[in-house]
Amino acid sequence: MRVRLSLFLSVAALVGGPASAETLRDALAKAYQNNPTLTAQRAAQRANDENVPIARAGGRPTVSVSGGVNENLIRSGNNFTTPERLAQGNASVTLPLYQGGRVRNGVRAAEIRVDAGAANLRGVEASTFTDVVSAYNNVLRDEAIVSLNRQNVRVLETNLRASRDRFEVGDLTRTDVAQSEARLSLARAQLQTVQANLIASRENYVRLVGTAPDALEAPPPLPALPTAPDTAVEVALRDNPTLYAARRVREATDYDVRVARAGRLPQVGVTAGQNYLNYLGSLGAGTGLGVGQTGTSTAIGLSLSLPIFQGGLPAARIRQAQELRGQAIEQATAAERQVVATTRSAFAIWRSSQEVIKSAEAAVSANKLSLEGVRAENSVGTRTILDILNAEQELLNSQVTLVTARRDAYVAGFALLAAMGHAEADDLGLDGGPLYDPTTHYRAVRNSISDFNSGRRADPVAPGTTQIPAQDASVTRPLEPMLESDVDRTPALTTGVDRPRP
Repeated sequence: MRVRLSLFLSVAALVGGPASAETLRDALAKAYQNNPTLTAQRAAQRANDENVPIARAGGRPTVSVSGGVNENLIRSGNNFTTPERLAQGNASVTLPLYQGGRVRNGVRAAEIRVDAGAANLRGVEASTFTDVVSAYNNVLRDEAIVSLNRQNVRVLETNLRASRDRFEVGDLTRTDVAQSEARLSLARAQLQTVQANLIASRENYVRLVGTAPDALEAPPPLPALPTAPDTAVEVALRDNPTLYAARRVREATDYDVRVARAGRLPQVGVTAGQNYLNYLGSLGAGTGLGVGQTGTSTAIGLSLSLPIFQGGLPAARIRQAQELRGQAIEQATAAERQVVATTRSAFAIWRSSQEVIKSAEAAVSANKLSLEGVRAENSVGTRTILDILNAEQELLNSQVTLVTARRDAYVAGFALLAAMGHAEADDLGLDGGPLYDPTTHYRAVRNSISDFNSGRRADPVAPGTTQIPAQDASVTRPLEPMLESDVDRTPALTTGVDRPRP
């Protein structure tokens, strides 16, 4: 499945339209590089990586130095017991030997969460790509609907002119003209609505992709999808990244409980220190005795801390960790339910849309034939103007249904692939440079021990869209032949000149 999905986008690049046109592959590649939701999730994952060295730092030695100079302004003793000045320095090294398993379990929990975070990043990729595919197809759908409604307005304008001409010669009544006027006004209002929808779809595309949609090409065919919902669910339960992440978080909470339990266990550590004293010539000053003014000492010790009573803090932390584990268990179950429901729903929408496409194609062909027949019958007096108007509207409705069903089928098919875990960057084979690898940063920081490796400054990655002009309702693609208005609307059928006269 993964190979086929990558191939379907590769084929799209080869069989696409002109070089200036934008393909679905182009849109996905731009979103992969510049979508702020995706770049923000990458930053969140890099922050998540740091939990591993943070946890490991708890088991590593610490080194500290301190120093100071004191000037005793008021002394109650002599200059042997209270010298005027004292400078001292201290250096110490502390190495924890045993902390009840807190560090070991904390590191393991952090590592598992890094793995879960990488899976969440894959899930955000799939979700972003699904949104882009939806936005891409929404623009194509709404462009087609705008073209269909403009076509409908032109036809109704012709009908109204013909109705007025025939009214002037007494061939039609005022009612016929009013019906034509009302239907044209309604069509113009509907055109304004669909033009606004197109603008909204274009702006949503800009939000997701970062550039304006320009002469979008028809999307390539999707790869072969499962033939049964159970097959799709089986794959989704195995490969869906969001579900995998929830299960890994559930696993990490088990180590969190162990970390909390370590708060009741003893802690053992080793400390080594070096001290330096200097009385700066003030020790025994004025006594005429040669007294040493400096001194050093070295110490090493073993420390043991055994908690006896901590005011209920350890028990509260254990209870809290256990409840959070219970929450993670339920959230994993909820994620599984969501994946099953999403997969089945996407499959059902995709399958039903395929059937709607077949029915709508048949309806468009039938309505074209019906409209041509109604217009011909009107020219000989067996059909009214209202019959023509209704036939025109039925043809438009069936064409809109066809365009919408094609969009729904494609988006649902891609959503099904995403739910199955097969619509991520690795699957799509995107161009535009190497794919983002979250393990690169993790490998660089997981064993870091430097206190001065602050990393890079956070700079903007995704560009803004304020410089992109406001979108309009322009149409960049011609209608396909099935949607073209190829019904015979010659003057003879429009004006009724062939109608028999009494």
